[in-house]
Amino acid sequence: MQDIHKQLDWLISGTDDVVSPALLKEKLEKSQATGRPLTVKLGVDPTAPDIHLGHTVVIEKLRQFQELGHTVVFLIGDMTGRIGDPTDRAATRKQLTADEVKAFAATYIEQARKILDADRLTLRYNSEWLEPMQLADTIRLMGQMTIARLLERDDFHNRFTEHVPIYFHELLYPLMQGYDSVALKADVELGGTDQRFNIMTARQIQEAYGLEPEVGIFLPILEGTDGVRRMGKSLGNYVGISEPPEEMYGKIMSIPDTLITRWAMLLLGENRTVWEERVQSENPRDVKADLAKRLVTRFAGEDAAVAAQEAFDRKFREHQVPEDMPSVAMPSNPWQVSAIECVAAMPDVPSKQEARRLLQQGAVVLDGNRLAVTDVLSIAAGSWMRIGRRRYYRFTV
Repeated sequence: MQDIHKQLDWLISGTDDVVSPALLKEKLEKSQATGRPLTVKLGVDPTAPDIHLGHTVVIEKLRQFQELGHTVVFLIGDMTGRIGDPTDRAATRKQLTADEVKAFAATYIEQARKILDADRLTLRYNSEWLEPMQLADTIRLMGQMTIARLLERDDFHNRFTEHVPIYFHELLYPLMQGYDSVALKADVELGGTDQRFNIMTARQIQEAYGLEPEVGIFLPILEGTDGVRRMGKSLGNYVGISEPPEEMYGKIMSIPDTLITRWAMLLLGENRTVWEERVQSENPRDVKADLAKRLVTRFAGEDAAVAAQEAFDRKFREHQVPEDMPSVAMPSNPWQVSAIECVAAMPDVPSKQEARRLLQQGAVVLDGNRLAVTDVLSIAAGSWMRIGRRRYYRFTV
């Protein structure tokens, strides 16, 4: 793809913001004229062992730069990871040991190679330049930003006004991440929209060290399987890219229809208009099945995806549910509730005593799974419940 305008359109597609498109165009033109590929950076602090689909939105954009022949740097923040990114944190993160970070980093790298071309991937660790820093180097770095500017961050500002402790090592995080861009001489940095402060800080620090500022490319945050909150393991609404194929497929099939087009666009790079038309003109379940199969194929291979689809279809046929059923409005989405209270809230269940009896008899099924008396549920909009053989209900907001 030699045409700069086509490259620019492709690289900007699906992003939330680019700072700035004009600078990116200038860098692409200079790269083409000199034959020097751009250095494109993605920093990852391995503070947990798993990569989920939400992480892959940014990694997919990194792969596009890779396909255009640029130098892609997958930066493991083994040093910053010991602090932990304070972004969106209401309290100080638990500091990880070097061994914990190293173990998590190993799994991150293995999973990232499912998306990126390992032969064209430059792997770096920021301990290479942060660990040897002398006190004079740290003081110079700290002199590039004021405390007032740091406290403009929503997370720090909220903690400061609510008298929640902020420790000095946390204030260093955006400066250290910014210095990564100095050490790598990064031309472009990718991140989610939650990384805006950190990436804009990196641009400022690069200029202070006499470098041209990098282009900041910000990708949308992917909603989880509940269709409401950002995908996260702690929220239980994630799809891990190393999960068993059948589990991946089933989770993807559970997403609301309203997410199909957005997931196709952000995770597969598909055209929004084409998928919107598909969802409107075809059975949304079939379109969702296509999405699920393609995503499982990407991370587990075609044979595994076909097997997962067949297993899901067998289970679906066994638990066939009607298209039309009475709706039950939930007080929240997701609805955290005990099985007894949930069943007792159904229109034809007169009491908790009757709800308990139905559960004890194994007569209640939620999304194909039989419930027990002691179960505690997290029900998302679109889920269905069967009581007995013929009473079906769909949960709505």
